Amino acid sequence: MVQAKTWVLTRHFEGFPKDSNFELKLEQLPEPKDGEVLLEALFLSVDPYMRPFSRVRMKEGEVMIGTQVAKVIQSNNPAFPVGCHVVGRCGWRTHTVSDGTGLTCLLSDWPQDVSMSLALGAIGMPGLTALYGLEEVLGLQAGETLLVNAAAGAVGSIVGQIAKIKGCRVVGSSGSDGKVAFLKELGFDEAFNYKTVSSLEEVLKTASPDGYDCFFENVGGPFSSVAIPQMKEFGRIAVCGSISTYNDTNPQTGPYPHLTMIFKQLKMDGFMVGRWEHKNPESLRRLMAWKREGKLQCREQVTEGFENMPAAFMGMLQGENIGKAIVKV
Repeated sequence: MVQAKTWVLTRHFEGFPKDSNFELKLEQLPEPKDGEVLLEALFLSVDPYMRPFSRVRMKEGEVMIGTQVAKVIQSNNPAFPVGCHVVGRCGWRTHTVSDGTGLTCLLSDWPQDVSMSLALGAIGMPGLTALYGLEEVLGLQAGETLLVNAAAGAVGSIVGQIAKIKGCRVVGSSGSDGKVAFLKELGFDEAFNYKTVSSLEEVLKTASPDGYDCFFENVGGPFSSVAIPQMKEFGRIAVCGSISTYNDTNPQTGPYPHLTMIFKQLKMDGFMVGRWEHKNPESLRRLMAWKREGKLQCREQVTEGFENMPAAFMGMLQGENIGKAIVKV
C-alpha cells in the first residue's frame, strides 16, 4: 500500500492566498484494480488559473487542483504500461490511483534531451494556449503588430515567440527589468517594465505609433483600460487571463471600453484552451518541432520539493517566475 502526500485547500481564498489556506496531509492509497494505474508525480504545475478556478471548481477540504507529469509505477491498464509517462489533472499529490480518465501519454518520440517538465509548459497547456489564442482567436497574420502583457510568463513568452515565427512585430509588457531583458533575448521588438514607466499610454503609443492589430490579454484591470484605445480599427483582442484582478477583495470597476469598441469596431473574445482539444496532438508536435529547431526558448522556474507547492504557487501569483513555474518532486 502506497502513502500519498497531498496539499488540501482548507479554506477558499479571500484576497491573496496565505499559508493557512493549505494543509499537507497523508493518504493511504488502495492497490490499483483492473483498468487502473498507480502514478508517481515527477513535476507539478502551478498556474494563475488555479486562483479563480479553485472558487468555482473546488470545495474546502479537497486536494488542490492542478496538472502533473507522472510515471506509471503499477498498471492494470494496457493503455498505460509501467514506465510510461503521462500528463494528468491529478491535483497537488505525489501519488494517484487513476482509471486512466483524463490521462495523456507524452509524445511517443519525446526527445531524451528535452525535460519532460515542458509538457506542463511550452509543450503543454501554456504553449497550446498561446498557439490557439494567436491562430484560432486572433487569426494573427504576417506583418501585423501584436501587444502581449504578462509577456515573460508561461503563456506570454510563448505568445511573443510564435508571433515572431509568423513574421509579426511584437510589443511586450512585464513587471521587472530582468523580465524585460528576457523578452529582448526572445526577440521582442519592444519591451517595457509597466511598473516603472511614467505613462503606460505614452509608452504604448511610442512602441507602436500606428496602434495594434492584435492584443493578447493576460492581465486585465487598468492595463486593459489603457491598451484598448490603442487598438487599430477592426483590431482583435484575445482575453486569456485577468491576473491583476484574481486576488481582489472588492471587484474593480471601469472605465468601460464600449464606445471605443464601437467606434473602432473591435472584436474581443474570451477563450479557454480546451475548446480545441481535438487539435492537441498535431499542435504539440508543432511546438516540439519549433523547440527542436531553436525557434522556441522554454524558460522554467523550478522549485524543488513537494512541500514547497504553496510557496511556489504564491510566488507565481506575485510574478516571481520568468517563464513557466514548475515544482519538481
